[in-house]
Amino acid sequence: MIPRYSREKMTEIWSDQNRFKKWLDVELAVCEAQTDLGVIPQKSMAKIKELAGFDLESIWKKEEETHHEVVAFLNVLQERIGKDSRFIHMGLTSSDIMDTATSLQMAEALDEIEKEAIEIRATIRRLAEKYKFTPIIGRTHGVHAEPTTFGLKLIIYYDEFTRHIDRIKALRKRTKVGKISGAVGNYAQIDPEVERIALKKLDLAPAPASNQIIQRDRHAEYVFVLALIAASCEKIATEIRLLQKTEVNEVTEPFAQKQKGSSAMPHKKNPIKSEQICGIARLVRSAVIPALENVTLWHERDISHSSVERVILPDTCIAVDYILSKLNWILDGLQVNVDKMRENIDLTEGLVYSQRLMLRLVNAGVPRDKAHTMVQGKVMTTLKRGESFREEVVKDGEIRRYLTLEEIEAMFDLDIYIRHVDDIFKRVLG
Repeated sequence: MIPRYSREKMTEIWSDQNRFKKWLDVELAVCEAQTDLGVIPQKSMAKIKELAGFDLESIWKKEEETHHEVVAFLNVLQERIGKDSRFIHMGLTSSDIMDTATSLQMAEALDEIEKEAIEIRATIRRLAEKYKFTPIIGRTHGVHAEPTTFGLKLIIYYDEFTRHIDRIKALRKRTKVGKISGAVGNYAQIDPEVERIALKKLDLAPAPASNQIIQRDRHAEYVFVLALIAASCEKIATEIRLLQKTEVNEVTEPFAQKQKGSSAMPHKKNPIKSEQICGIARLVRSAVIPALENVTLWHERDISHSSVERVILPDTCIAVDYILSKLNWILDGLQVNVDKMRENIDLTEGLVYSQRLMLRLVNAGVPRDKAHTMVQGKVMTTLKRGESFREEVVKDGEIRRYLTLEEIEAMFDLDIYIRHVDDIFKRVLG
């Protein structure tokens, strides 16, 4: 059964309810810091914590009047708390709240994406170890090259996702920053100690320097890392699509008992989930350019970035979370046709061993250019006659001057293409 993706966690992170909750968390953390420093009376702080809250409908109604989301939010708090609400937002600007809260949302979303990345890497490792020594034809330019193993294909993906997990860990440090520094970032109306205490309560670090906003290179990096992860998902999905082609038929996506591949053709089993991943990855990549363009703003700040981020941050996080989930499902149920892999290696009647023959001739004393020409001539003859490459080589008198029959026969086996795979695995897995 093809599972329906549950967007509940990631969409909750980027919901309006959670966004305003994070705003409230930031406002309360600042009030608590000011209370610690003796700016706000303890009794007032107790009242603020008791009564602070909001409902979305009230905020929307206020915003219709104010045309300013933060002011609408503060008005709702004021009505709920009463006179002690005068201590809320004291010395702050809107971006102190909005940017710090956005960092909290970004960090939450990154935690979910890291979990998915770790899970998919574990699935890849399980498959890689299962098929470590399973021969498969390697292809370059879409054309048969030399044999390799299916496990080696997979361990490359494992290594790639290890880098993604490392990127996420490094990105988290640059994501988990806030700013409580006022209208142009110079702490004119608020003590820097308030920022330090408040952000510590929120498990954030202060941005070392800011103007009215946290600088958008951080957000651009965030989107770019998500795009890299999406690109790797597309890379794997594309390989599955190619290996599922009828004439290749080496792997197949999971296909449910009552699933239909086509309304017109009952025989169809299409790699639809892999195709979806490839399509959605394009959407994720499309967010990179606007994220980069958000880095440049007028002077200490304008709001040209704000409307963009309300789209690209939730959308890219939800999209990446989705494709990671789908790809993990595909890989976990991947149908692997080992017999077809071996059949495809033999499809060209031994031509894929041509480099091995050429190098044997070189080792026997034939100049490399001559050896290449000799072997290529045999390749062309084989293709023309449609016979076995081995037979053509055995019959060639010039080649037999340099190589014995036993040496020729020994070249047409897979051992040389597998012998170092275990070493590669050890290097990747440590």
